[in-house]
Amino acid sequence: MMKLAMVQPEIKRPIEFYQSLPKVELHRHLEGALRVETLSEIGQDLGIHNTGIHILGPKVQIGEDEPYTFENFLSKFAALRSFYRSPEVIERITREAIEDAAKDNIHYLELRFTPVALSEAERFPLDQVIDWVIEAARRGEEAFGVITRLIASVNRHESPDLAEQVAWLAMERKHKGIVGLDLAGNEAEFPADPFVGIFCEAQQEGLHVIIHAGEWGGAPNVVEAIEKFNAERIGHGVRVMEDAAAVALARSRGIVFEVCLTSNYQSGVVPEQSQHPIVPMLDAGLNVTLNTDDPSVSRITLSEEYRQACAVQGLSLSTLKERILAAAQAAFLPDDERAELVDRLKQELDDKF
Repeated sequence: MMKLAMVQPEIKRPIEFYQSLPKVELHRHLEGALRVETLSEIGQDLGIHNTGIHILGPKVQIGEDEPYTFENFLSKFAALRSFYRSPEVIERITREAIEDAAKDNIHYLELRFTPVALSEAERFPLDQVIDWVIEAARRGEEAFGVITRLIASVNRHESPDLAEQVAWLAMERKHKGIVGLDLAGNEAEFPADPFVGIFCEAQQEGLHVIIHAGEWGGAPNVVEAIEKFNAERIGHGVRVMEDAAAVALARSRGIVFEVCLTSNYQSGVVPEQSQHPIVPMLDAGLNVTLNTDDPSVSRITLSEEYRQACAVQGLSLSTLKERILAAAQAAFLPDDERAELVDRLKQELDDKF
């Protein structure tokens, strides 16, 4: 297979260049996109002790001296769950996530959120939590001009009964901006199989299906996501490269991979940033997109991920442009809206390159 035309690292291109590029984000978790400053304010308002920024930051963000393991990565979300104590908090963090996307020149955002996580601290009804996020996202889209669609997410390590509740509530609200159902969580220790029926039913009712697979689990999990769940997109999926048959299956089905470079390093999926398999994935003909996963937890922006893709992984600017357009083409939008998004991005990118 023809190799990509790679270039020397783009070390001379400033971050401002990447910030100027129009972007598409397909894989961003609301719970991992919270501003630490906002959390500190919320903690003070709620009377939670030790919520100063310097104290709180290490609890909810990955530090350079921490172990880069999935256990440590997931621990940040356990700490975050204690802050979701009111509708106003949930609405604020949703709106701010969209505002931050706008600041990074993201034109289209699919924001996934976990209703069970947002409801846990105060035992809010799941339907109310979902409606708060929907309304805040609608207002955020209007205020900041970022086309925003929502993906309801459920975790492998939590009850399938809860997942079924979330799925039904999401299906009832697909006309309000919820476009998909996502399976996330601890892939290393919990199977996906108990959730197959729930996701198949959701897909039959018109929701798109995304499965986190091939991140902390191997290539067989990617195959399972494709064959059992009929997944259209795979969250991460980088370990697909461990098995040639899995690669061939994903390529033949046109599966979109939502790759998150920094997250894959910080969560222990790859030992070094320079060893990320994004280039072999592209060389194998896989449809790869670039995403942040959890920008606040990882202390990154999508612009910085684009720069890393060029400066560390060595992607050419033409390949970066292709990947941005590939993300737009994978957006869960009606055909006419997707075509309009792709055309607009192509025109803007043509002006940049």
